[in-house]
Amino acid sequence: MQTLILSTPSPNLTFSYSPLTLKPQTLKTLTLKSLTLNRLSTPRTIPLRVRSAVAIEKEMPENERPETFLRESDDTSSPSSSCSTVRSRFEKMIREAQDRVCAAIEAVDGGEFKEDVWSRPGGGGGISRVLQDGGVFEKAGVNVSVVYGIMPPEAYRAAKGESSGNSDVKPGPVPFFAAGISSVLHPKNPFAPTVHFNYRYFETDAPKEAPGAPRQWWFGGGTDLTPAYIFEEDVKHFHMVQKHACDKFDPTFYPRFKKWCDDYFFITHRGERRGLGGIFFDDLNDYDQEMLLAFSTECTKSVVPAYIPLIERRKDLPFTDAHKAWQQLRRGRYVEFNLVYDRGTTFGLKTGGRIESILVSLPLSARWEYDHKPEEGSEEWKLLDACINPKEWV
Repeated sequence: MQTLILSTPSPNLTFSYSPLTLKPQTLKTLTLKSLTLNRLSTPRTIPLRVRSAVAIEKEMPENERPETFLRESDDTSSPSSSCSTVRSRFEKMIREAQDRVCAAIEAVDGGEFKEDVWSRPGGGGGISRVLQDGGVFEKAGVNVSVVYGIMPPEAYRAAKGESSGNSDVKPGPVPFFAAGISSVLHPKNPFAPTVHFNYRYFETDAPKEAPGAPRQWWFGGGTDLTPAYIFEEDVKHFHMVQKHACDKFDPTFYPRFKKWCDDYFFITHRGERRGLGGIFFDDLNDYDQEMLLAFSTECTKSVVPAYIPLIERRKDLPFTDAHKAWQQLRRGRYVEFNLVYDRGTTFGLKTGGRIESILVSLPLSARWEYDHKPEEGSEEWKLLDACINPKEWV
């Protein structure tokens, strides 16, 4: 993206110029002799300065999946730091999780995922898999990405959930590494719940002008359930699986991350949660890296046993047009949260991420009605009440 800035000695000038394509190698300051400005019918030629913004890399399609998206310097076969080792093992973990979840979804649905492999010129890439208009799922996306890049300060604040930067640190582009798996599964049947999960590992490197500055790293992620109708046994099962995964590492994790999930997936302008929660955590770096890597791995392994039984129970239940309309309204809430509040979406958009991967979480269809209010005491009202007033399910 290039920003054109006119430097003119006087106001009330109109200008016209021929479209110009600027390549990344373009100098930050460029004089265009063909730029003509007119004032009182007197043509003049003045310099036009072009200032480059932080380069946004465009993904490149690939024909085959590589063994790794890591740079050679991060390969486990080369001498590396402990952080680099975590990079390689986290990539291996999320790619195995993608295969496992996709196989489970295809077994239930009967359809097959479409796969797109892509890379970034500056390093890294990803694998996007989408199943659309299947037998059971309206839209199912399971994506992995392993990327290197440079992000502007506002993107760094989005990644860290900060409203403003540290006043002691001079704003500037931040080198980063990010690897993660992200998935949203939207079933057709309104009695079958949507589920979202995302697990990621993030590093920022020291800027070149600040040698010796410490590298920062953190883990984040979670798994949450978004039904249109409440089946208490389903919600309890889902939360119990998350609790078991957490309890293997720390008994304080589930209550802490369950509340974090309820607070994070809050649609402020609606005063309600997106769904019925699960677990969520971010910016975790106050534990041993090995423990957090093992914990993230356990969380990804819990997705299939937590979710697939619910789909198998509900995918064939009969439903009416009214049930479907309510599901579409709840999906509208899903869209609102993802586009307005979700940190992952914000970070991806601000760093020039692959747009199809960023927005794959959105449902294939959604609905908005003016001033819709479910009848008090109805099944729809019970769901909305649970989204407004979070409950303890286990």
